[in-house]
Amino acid sequence: MSAGHADTRQDDERPDHDLVGIGFGPANLALAIAIGEHNSHCGRARTLRTAFIERQREFGWHQGMLLAGATMQVSFLKDLATMRDPGSRFTFLRYLHEQGRLADFINQKSFFPTRIEFHDYLRWCAGMVDEQVHYGREAHAVRPSLPNGPVDSLEVLTRPAGGAPSEDRVLRTRNVVLGTGLRPRIPEGISTGPRVWHNRDLLFRARTLTHRPHRRFAVVGAGQSAAETAEFLHREFPDSEVCAVFTRYGYSPADDSPFANRIFDPAAVDDFYTAPEEIKQSLLDYHGNTNYSVVDPDLIRRLYETVYQEKLAGTERLRMLNTTALHGVEALSEGVRVVLRRLLTPETHTLDCDAVVLATGYQPADPRELLGPLADECLTDGQGRLRIDRDHRIATTPRIRSGIYVQGAATQHSHGITSSLLSTLAVRAGELCDSLLLDLAERTDSQDDGLVRDGDLSLRA
Repeated sequence: MSAGHADTRQDDERPDHDLVGIGFGPANLALAIAIGEHNSHCGRARTLRTAFIERQREFGWHQGMLLAGATMQVSFLKDLATMRDPGSRFTFLRYLHEQGRLADFINQKSFFPTRIEFHDYLRWCAGMVDEQVHYGREAHAVRPSLPNGPVDSLEVLTRPAGGAPSEDRVLRTRNVVLGTGLRPRIPEGISTGPRVWHNRDLLFRARTLTHRPHRRFAVVGAGQSAAETAEFLHREFPDSEVCAVFTRYGYSPADDSPFANRIFDPAAVDDFYTAPEEIKQSLLDYHGNTNYSVVDPDLIRRLYETVYQEKLAGTERLRMLNTTALHGVEALSEGVRVVLRRLLTPETHTLDCDAVVLATGYQPADPRELLGPLADECLTDGQGRLRIDRDHRIATTPRIRSGIYVQGAATQHSHGITSSLLSTLAVRAGELCDSLLLDLAERTDSQDDGLVRDGDLSLRA
């Protein structure tokens, strides 16, 4: 299909796809599963035709942080299917059964698998729906199929990852779902390079550090990833010092108590969505310590014990540089020089390191970046944020009849703290599937009655 607009084509023809998903992390994987299971149980007329675009050449999720022994911080029951359909063949328990490890896992008496095992479960799931996925391609634009008039279908322009515009292909679809994940947050004024990198690349970059003249690392950040990175480097490089740099006085424990964890329940999404704006902000403030810049208490305890035992032995390799901010990073002929500023005094000091790991978190990509002129048709609230309906569809002007859905942290302001987490993926996938089916049913009924569909679904907020 040409990358140009086909003006002679009637836009009311059914496009090639009912949904094109951009990005194929756990969120869109859960959606592919929900749609696949629906399609296997429905008549052909109600089948949803889907395609997903993923720039990686195979499925992978935070592979640079698949540290040996690191466990999930969410129950295995909050997998890609169980909370939507416990009888699904895509549950973590079904995976364990097929791998011959169900009894062994049960004997651990733990709800929390290792991150490596859960990643293997995700890959197992992805392998069963891979006919829906175009790996090694990236979407770089979404536009109306026709330039003028009502927009009843969209075109997603894709090309091989890192490819040229001459290699563009077009997927024509009724709806899109943007699941492009998170981007590393890099401190202002800091540039990444061979010796300065975000923790998402930890395993890949650590393997390349064959020359380490300074025998020292700096890890910047105070959250779970920062603490895990410090522990990993301390364990893997026993001849080196690891300096944990953070502005707090110490690591703060994550609140994973049963009552606080209710903020991750599916019903909490409804509560949050309908709450007044000031209540939403209060809930985010109250419960930020369940997820953001906090550390598992057991890991805090292990790190403290390490610091204490090293102090006792007089060989301090794990150093906690608290109330300290990263002021700058300077390249050296060998390694990097880290400039640090104490918060309690005006002094600065430097550390010469072999590498700096920035465990400084992530930020959501703005869904509008892919939408081009379509972004002008998206409605926003008083703070310039996208207005997102309960079914995760971006609210648009009446001209846009196609659905533009979004998954992930870009919906946190509307759907709450679970938006970028695994906790409600299965339920959310079911909600998105239901919304797409409702749209398909309305269009099918309208065509059967000889009617033209007018406006948005009445069930959408």
